[in-house]
Amino acid sequence: MAENTEDATVDNELVTENNEQFPEIEVDNETIEEISSEKPTFEDQLAEAKDKYLRLYADFENFRRRTSKEKIEMIQNASEGLLKELIPIVDDFERANKSFETVTEVEPMKEGIALIFNKFQKTLAGKGVKAIESKGKDFDVELHECITQFAAGEENKGKVIDEIEKGYSLNDKVIRYAKVVVGS
Repeated sequence: MAENTEDATVDNELVTENNEQFPEIEVDNETIEEISSEKPTFEDQLAEAKDKYLRLYADFENFRRRTSKEKIEMIQNASEGLLKELIPIVDDFERANKSFETVTEVEPMKEGIALIFNKFQKTLAGKGVKAIESKGKDFDVELHECITQFAAGEENKGKVIDEIEKGYSLNDKVIRYAKVVVGS
């Protein structure tokens, strides 16, 4: 029993020390109302979360509308750069067409048209457009469209013997298949 008395004395001493460190605070109803009015309630937190959600949803909808509008504008104006580069070539053709009325010699007209054609090809090449070489090559369904077949001997069997319409690729993607005649 002596041990229990000693334990009880030690416990009382600890309680006394704790009370000295943490004195009791008297709380009345007014203090409780002040504390509870300062503490946000569940309904307030829910309302705040709903408000944040609605604002975030509205921001996302605005972002979606803005990006879809920008995408439509980008698609509509995608060819603007190419067209700006082609307009001077059209101007060259107009000047050449006017000169046809006054020029009697054919050679200068041929040279002018050749210059315009070269300028046009350089513009297309600058944009990544390349002609597909077909004549004399093996027929390839990924590059060619066979219009007809002719007997061309055993050495030209399965090869392109004539090109009716040139094929073109844009950055290694075929944009127009070459229309060809294939030997059989």
